[in-house]
Amino acid sequence: MSAGRAVWVLGEQRNGSIHPVSYELLAWGRTLADDLGVGLECILVGHGVAEEANQLIMRGADRVYCLDHRGLETFRVDPYARLIEMLVREHEPDILLAAATTMGRTLMPVLAAKLHTGLTADCTGLSIALEERLLLQTRPAIGGNVLATIKTPSHRPQMATVHPKSRRPLPADPSRSGDIEVVEIDQALLASRVSRLHFEPDLTMGSSIQDAELIVAGGRGLRTAKRFADLFEIAKLLRGVVGASRCAVDQGWASYAHQVGLSGKSVSPTTYIALGISGSPNHLAGMSSAELVIAVNSDPDAPIFQVADVGIVADLAEFLPAWLDRLRKQAGENEGAR
Repeated sequence: MSAGRAVWVLGEQRNGSIHPVSYELLAWGRTLADDLGVGLECILVGHGVAEEANQLIMRGADRVYCLDHRGLETFRVDPYARLIEMLVREHEPDILLAAATTMGRTLMPVLAAKLHTGLTADCTGLSIALEERLLLQTRPAIGGNVLATIKTPSHRPQMATVHPKSRRPLPADPSRSGDIEVVEIDQALLASRVSRLHFEPDLTMGSSIQDAELIVAGGRGLRTAKRFADLFEIAKLLRGVVGASRCAVDQGWASYAHQVGLSGKSVSPTTYIALGISGSPNHLAGMSSAELVIAVNSDPDAPIFQVADVGIVADLAEFLPAWLDRLRKQAGENEGAR
């Protein structure tokens, strides 16, 4: 163990460009580093990424370690884990964070095993216990029914993955300065048991709910598949996308690609409209960073109203058809005015 070391975050890139989830991690890391009075440092692995490193400085990093090599262009867990383990052992950060993406969920358990430390996955909250200088890692547990706070008191680094879209990035500040270190790479560390043969993008979803600015989400309170299907027309009229609670997906009303929550996707839209969603901790963890939450539910005591900016107690069997008719009428008037 060591005290007073830096907070590290694992940046991600796609085709040589920094992925936005890296900026979300820096927002988490900046708060933690400031509370501890230490630096915030970022690891960026890929090919052709050194030119992008200053973007991380502008978003809050004090130092960026660039692992730049053609053999690192696509993610493979073996070389990535070896190289990051090497850096961690050399610099001994106190905290290491990654996004709960495919890369983070694959890489971080391997690193935790190599470094003989703990890992808390899919966190929705991070803070510092100032007296102990320990990372408080909060995640839903027991099927999302409770929120557990976890500490790693005896091993370093303290490691966690964080749900994407659980925090908004800091604004870019071109006046910030920091250090960019291009790390020399030993060719022997690039060996891997895996070769990438082909990449096939998933085109079935259309617009991703994680990129949407407006989401119309439905839950079990809609009661029927027909009523849930109306959400697709509502979302189209509002130029948004459809989200779903876990219950709605389990009922077969929507595919998993629409599921919002810890067991689905975390979202950060400008507007989130929750229709017939009670508001389990699992679901709230996935949409808590929405700027404006509008909830409609027949139960005035539904937990969703505790986080809603606008709450409407109504029977959705009456509310939804009336609202849809109004939206259709407005769309027709707008079309006639053109």
